Amino acid sequence: MHLDREHCVRAVQSKDARFDGWFFTAVLTTRIYCRPSCPVVPPKARNMTFYPSAAACQQAGFRACKRCRPDVSPGSPEWDRRADLVARAMRLIADGVVDREGVPGLAARLGYSARQVERQLLMEVGAGPLAIARAQRARTARLLIETTPLPMAEIAFAAGFSSIRAFNDTVRQVFALTPTELRARVPGSGRAGALGTLALRLPFRAPLNPDNLFGHLAATAVPGVEEWRDGAYRRTLDLPHGHGIVALTPRPDHIACRLTLGDPRDLTVAINRCRRLLDLDADPVAVDDRLRADPLLAPLVDRAPGRRVPRTVDEAEFAARAVLGQQVSTAAARTHAARLVTAHGKPLDDPEGGLTHLFPSPAALAEADPGTLAMPRTRRTTFTTLVRHLADGTVRLGAESDRAETRARLLALPGIGPWTADVIAMRALGDPDAFLPTDLGIRKAAGEVGLPTTPAALTAHAEAWRPWRAYAVQYLWATGDHPVNFLPV
Repeated sequence: MHLDREHCVRAVQSKDARFDGWFFTAVLTTRIYCRPSCPVVPPKARNMTFYPSAAACQQAGFRACKRCRPDVSPGSPEWDRRADLVARAMRLIADGVVDREGVPGLAARLGYSARQVERQLLMEVGAGPLAIARAQRARTARLLIETTPLPMAEIAFAAGFSSIRAFNDTVRQVFALTPTELRARVPGSGRAGALGTLALRLPFRAPLNPDNLFGHLAATAVPGVEEWRDGAYRRTLDLPHGHGIVALTPRPDHIACRLTLGDPRDLTVAINRCRRLLDLDADPVAVDDRLRADPLLAPLVDRAPGRRVPRTVDEAEFAARAVLGQQVSTAAARTHAARLVTAHGKPLDDPEGGLTHLFPSPAALAEADPGTLAMPRTRRTTFTTLVRHLADGTVRLGAESDRAETRARLLALPGIGPWTADVIAMRALGDPDAFLPTDLGIRKAAGEVGLPTTPAALTAHAEAWRPWRAYAVQYLWATGDHPVNFLPV
């Protein structure tokens, strides 16, 4: 996108927010970089240059605009849509892998040399993994400075910096302000709010239809781990340095996010997992335009545009729950999962609601006595085999996963067929093109709108929907009256 200068200039001149996160505008005269929708008067076209990432702008010596705050714009939808090396690397960096394991750890997870990863990121993103992680640390530092009472020294290490000097230098370079000056710009910053609790705004590209997104999460919520309370979806989070609790509330122009963290070092990871859960980096205009081109789908899209794919904050958790939900009702699946949570999940305190546990890890589930699992023998075998493979790493569902390879590994396990594998691909792996032609709800909806109803014919017709078939699934599911399709009251 950033290489198409004519289109970029037009987007900046029209202040088009749809392109926020797709590219960044650097102004040669002021040495400032902005998002395309920056409210200030656009610079002359000859003074604009364009970069694919905030990290590339910072590496080239530009500082972030104080008006449009480009460092907090929605992420590029490319890193969710694609499944190649660069996209997987970007997802891993967003999950804090470079901060925890360094560039060698990032490369090892991807199965490439550090040099290859560096070269590919420089070619596409304009910055290497260290620069991208540094930009992410700067963004985290800004959030902590502006929204918490933490001392600057604690913020430095919580944001992932190795020293206070590196923290001070980075903040000054990126924002042209010292950390103290940055805090002073926000009225009440550093004073309000309980330690460890942060109130944030998660941006997204409009439109966003929250009905099926929050309806699905609320209707399938596992007691003790998730709940719908006071207009918010709340759940527990198992994070690299501790646990957390998040409350997510849909607003007209953002998602209100209230995070309670046991360790502030988990802030960036928690935010990115919440964004991934709600599919907030999607490009709904591109998705809906493709699906609207099918005259049979167009009425569904026009009726409620901007549907997202509800995903997950924990890929292994979702895979286990997908097997628990095979051939049973939503209520029965929740009951099975709740029993496992009570028996094997790690307890925690929730002063604000009814959350009691973290969902048990694959290792904990693998140690469970199969005889205590109240399910048919064949499904019990499927479940124990899956959690054992997740625990020993034979099957990996993390951000580094190759989607095609992982799907093939899942299908090789006993009791996991195309429906289960594709639900996991859609919700856990984040594959925007996952499709469920055998799903009874999809086939019923297809018949109601005039689409083919046999799996083979429906799959053939859906070729025109690529690479957004997972979103077509959401529009088709939404034709029913199941609670997953409605925002709870």
